[in-house]
Amino acid sequence: MPDIRNISKQIFRISTPVEFNALALKIFHYQYAENPVYHQFVDFQTKNPEDIQTIQEIPFLPIGFFKSHKIISGAKEERQTFSSSGTSGMERSKHYIVDPKLYEDSFRQGFEYFYGHPKGFRIFALLPSYLERDGSSLIYMVKKLMDQSGDEQNDFFLDNYGELANRLKIKSDKKTLLIGVSFALLEFADKYSFPFHGETILMETGGMKGRRKEMIREELHEILCRQFHLENIHSEYGMTELLSQAYSNGNGIFKSPPWMEILIRDMNDPKSLLKNGKTGGINIIDLANIHSCSFIATMDLGRKLSGEGFEILGRFDNSDIRGCNLMVV
Repeated sequence: MPDIRNISKQIFRISTPVEFNALALKIFHYQYAENPVYHQFVDFQTKNPEDIQTIQEIPFLPIGFFKSHKIISGAKEERQTFSSSGTSGMERSKHYIVDPKLYEDSFRQGFEYFYGHPKGFRIFALLPSYLERDGSSLIYMVKKLMDQSGDEQNDFFLDNYGELANRLKIKSDKKTLLIGVSFALLEFADKYSFPFHGETILMETGGMKGRRKEMIREELHEILCRQFHLENIHSEYGMTELLSQAYSNGNGIFKSPPWMEILIRDMNDPKSLLKNGKTGGINIIDLANIHSCSFIATMDLGRKLSGEGFEILGRFDNSDIRGCNLMVV
């Protein structure tokens, strides 16, 4: 049995694909042994888990299991529970968090990997649909990033768009990050149009939450760029079932941190993986999910690009319209 304490220390030290693959296989064997739900699922998928030698052979747990089962690896109790967003009456996913510090380490180091330390930013958050409910992992993340930023101007906004506009017009010696859910950013853009300061990053997390009609990402970004005189709109890709996030600094091309990997599965043969450039279902390996399940088959559609990066192209038909950055194309 792999030593889980030793494995958890290695997650954020990964620097090469070889190291990633080796650690992913160790976590797979740990979760197969210690996660009853995943154990049963793997047994249905393969004759002998000991024969699995590459990450491409690992079975990916359908994300819907986070709605119907308690996904925990090891005989541990959760200290925090995150739940997904959704419309009234919709069954929500739940992610039972054994070690909140692991989540904090993941999103902090992921943010630093792409943007630098949060202390270099003042952070404004326009996330009304998340603030209005309990159990949002996104709100938890942004609050902690604000704490690490330490800027006295950091704040959350509901529909007080005038106050947000005034704050954005105040110059700062730090960079400004405005992170927002898509429908709220569009409502803000309906009411205000002015040039953001050069050191301002506008980051959308996706999601219309039934408040506005879905639109393609390019259309959303075009509107926001025009209204606020920006060259690029950044994006965050995360979800309740993950402890790590991928980011895009423009054009809808996402990159993940070294402990997170994206694979694309054939929509007609879920056990088969597709080459770069082919559209299929997104499978995610998130090694920070060591206490739940690190191998998840999402309901998102996308494709990997040659070299680094991937695109998100929508969702499977009849799947929930929810979560972070699920724009339709």
